[in-house]
Amino acid sequence: MGTIIALSVGGMDIDECKNFVGTDHGALFQESDRKRTRSDQVDYDYYVDPDDPDLAAMEIGFVKPLRDVIQRLELLGYTYESIRAEYLRAAESAAEQNREYNAGSGASDGEQAESTTFLTFEDFYKFVSKQAISDLNDDFVEGFGPEREKEVQGRFFGTGINQNVPLNLLHDSPAWSERSYFCSLLDFLHPYSVAWLLGQNPANLDQMVTWQYGPLVNNGWANESEFVACAGRRATFLIATEGSSDTKILKHAIELLRPEISDFFRFIDVEEGHPFSGTGNLHKFAEGLAKIDVQNQTIFLYDNDAEGHATFKRTSALKLPDNMRVQILPDLDCFEEFATLGPSGKNFDNINRRAAAIECYLDLEQGGLPDPVVRWSNYRPDTDNYQGSLDGKTQYSKRFFKLKQDTLGTSGYDTSKIAAVLEVIVSECSNLAGTLRAKRYQP
Repeated sequence: MGTIIALSVGGMDIDECKNFVGTDHGALFQESDRKRTRSDQVDYDYYVDPDDPDLAAMEIGFVKPLRDVIQRLELLGYTYESIRAEYLRAAESAAEQNREYNAGSGASDGEQAESTTFLTFEDFYKFVSKQAISDLNDDFVEGFGPEREKEVQGRFFGTGINQNVPLNLLHDSPAWSERSYFCSLLDFLHPYSVAWLLGQNPANLDQMVTWQYGPLVNNGWANESEFVACAGRRATFLIATEGSSDTKILKHAIELLRPEISDFFRFIDVEEGHPFSGTGNLHKFAEGLAKIDVQNQTIFLYDNDAEGHATFKRTSALKLPDNMRVQILPDLDCFEEFATLGPSGKNFDNINRRAAAIECYLDLEQGGLPDPVVRWSNYRPDTDNYQGSLDGKTQYSKRFFKLKQDTLGTSGYDTSKIAAVLEVIVSECSNLAGTLRAKRYQP
């Protein structure tokens, strides 16, 4: 029979290989996801002790909830737009194939054996995303003939759905249950596209995504060293910032708040020796990378102050390649009336696009810290704004760096502002990866 290795969601195999490693799915997981899970390829009657090392080796694999895999899929480029482009290309290809099939079979226009029109992607999206994996019967259906087919198709029988999706006529996907039949309707898509679509139903988010390699290794078809977790270098994003403080804060924030995707990000840190510190030099760095056609997925991130906003506009005007984007820290409502100090004394001003550097997105109301105030400095005619800076910003940073993931929930620290920064960065990175993937399906 051989040994199967499969990528599954809630027990539904969306990709599989026999007696071979097959597709490397390590980018969906992190090292902490390497754990034991029950396997249908193990004879449990043979093992008396659940801690038997041989049993542990057989059960090992990667396991992660779908809710934590979704964001990783998007950072890999599997977004609504890219999956839509993939679907439309598949529909176009299947329609052409079916036209050739119909022509070869001699069917008239009114008797076409196979459809040449399919569901719109929007309707296909609705169809897939409303299916809860746990509701689909996975009992093996025995026998032959129409009655078996009816039972296998279950709730999908008589709907004509198999005629309305761009299936590959040359690829037969035998089904043995309602769940496997549903899966066969989707196998013209990349498995990651299927996983993303399933994740659009909240009922599926707690289902486990599993890539269990224990049986394959145990039976001699692979070595455990072949199964490596985390995003590969080509899938990561290079985040270039104005200075080392931005880098340190962002790295710590991602590790604290978004550990499930932290391996996707690399940072340029001036303290590690690169010469591109400062706002103006970040612009020159972007200009240089664009000219030499660097292939890294890159985000150039500016502070939300007068100087950063001015240079953000300059960099945005560059003709950057598709793998590079320019971003600025987000405007926040809480910055619209912020304590400031200038020649006219103390006031409350809007510091968005004027003085909101990365430290302003930390919790400035922690006990033992000074009352936050922005001090105005020089006037910038290119933005018709004064540049400002948060007084004592290193004190706020030091408090932030003391936060630990295991005590964050009880620390009383307000992470909402820095979380908004991460949301902007992650969203831009996902959009970048999705756009690049969608272009592969364009004529």
